[in-house]
Amino acid sequence: MLNKWLFKNIDNSSLIVFRIIFGLLCFLESVGAIFTGWVKKTLVEPEFTFSFIGFEWLQPLPGNGMYYYYVIMGIFALFIMVGYKYRLSTLCFTIMWAATYLMQKSSYNNHYYLLMLLSSIMVLLPAHRYASVDAKLNPKLKSLSMPQWCRLIIILQLFIVYSYAAKAKLYPDWLDTTVIELLMKGKAHYFLVGNILQLKWLHYILAYGGIVFDGLIVPLLLFKPTRKYAFMASIFFHLFNSFVFQIGIFPYLSLAFTLFFFEPKTIQKLFLKKKAFYNSKEVVIPKFKAPLLILFSIYFLVQIGLPLRHHIIEGDVLWTEEGHRLSWRMMLRSKIGKTSYSVKNKDSGKSTFINLDDYLTRKQRRSASTKPDVIWQFSQHLKQTFQNNGQEVAVYVNSKISVNGKPYKTLIDPDVDLANVEWETFKHSNWILLPKED
Repeated sequence: MLNKWLFKNIDNSSLIVFRIIFGLLCFLESVGAIFTGWVKKTLVEPEFTFSFIGFEWLQPLPGNGMYYYYVIMGIFALFIMVGYKYRLSTLCFTIMWAATYLMQKSSYNNHYYLLMLLSSIMVLLPAHRYASVDAKLNPKLKSLSMPQWCRLIIILQLFIVYSYAAKAKLYPDWLDTTVIELLMKGKAHYFLVGNILQLKWLHYILAYGGIVFDGLIVPLLLFKPTRKYAFMASIFFHLFNSFVFQIGIFPYLSLAFTLFFFEPKTIQKLFLKKKAFYNSKEVVIPKFKAPLLILFSIYFLVQIGLPLRHHIIEGDVLWTEEGHRLSWRMMLRSKIGKTSYSVKNKDSGKSTFINLDDYLTRKQRRSASTKPDVIWQFSQHLKQTFQNNGQEVAVYVNSKISVNGKPYKTLIDPDVDLANVEWETFKHSNWILLPKED
């Protein structure tokens, strides 16, 4: 039964069209990062970047290196789109995208994480077996079908993403529209719609509509009677997000995912009119069945487990952010901080107050004022900087944070030397103070 469910061959029209759109969007994301100034602001101008903890060795290339890096990444994306050296091109894009994702988190985005996961999955999918340069150069490669697991793995990944996104919204500040109201205040200057976005009734529609959409969109797309209506809702939802939040390619990538929910004949008629339709439903058990099942079982166990890890860590993840990343907690809170750093010379006892403008870009200052892991990393950076000048120092942080417009409370224990404490990955760091109940 499992073999038939996973390894039955089905028409591959959805995967072929998705590959073309995916490659195009990856290309636009790569070159767009250059032309919008994202590469300059995030990777070129900073003296150093806040990489993911454990990946400090990943730092941007010097000079104009990151511009060339993104151009090369864009070329690999074009190769994905046309299906040239597909697996190698997809693997190279995946490695380069993962590296640039892990080397900085001042611009952390769940969508970037999803693109890293998706490109990793695409390496394994036979998306180059039709309408590709590879199939033209090697006709033996050409195929009208794919194993059903190729479709199921994409759907399961989407279900995990959307389900956790819906679950994360089930907390008071989202349900009473506080978060939406704060998000929309920053859009008040928008032409024509700025004032409309401030309406309370609209905030309730967006708050509860977001929960319903995230929680039900995958089941509704899978169910044929509701598929058309779910697709129309997807178009409105993602185009609204694209316009209001300006989040790059993600809304369009999300719409491309719907290809895997429609009947192959529909996809073929719309996009691949010259392609013959595959309908034999042959079951082909691959030689690599066992390692494939093991690989994907481990992968999805990690995907299911990571977003739950904050439940075993003391404190509210909205405050501590321990377990926040890699968990599909998207646009859930507004957080502002007043944070200062002092460096104390252990020999002389003299303290030096740090001017953040001397070390960080504007975007980095925001992270180093509100996010505990970045605060810890910057403390480590200060320690190293002063050690290079022959000084042994301690670093103390005074940080007060407001979450979702609430009163400021102390985030970091001001008496703890952050330069000389270890980072805890899977348990609460005691120097992150938990807010006292009012």
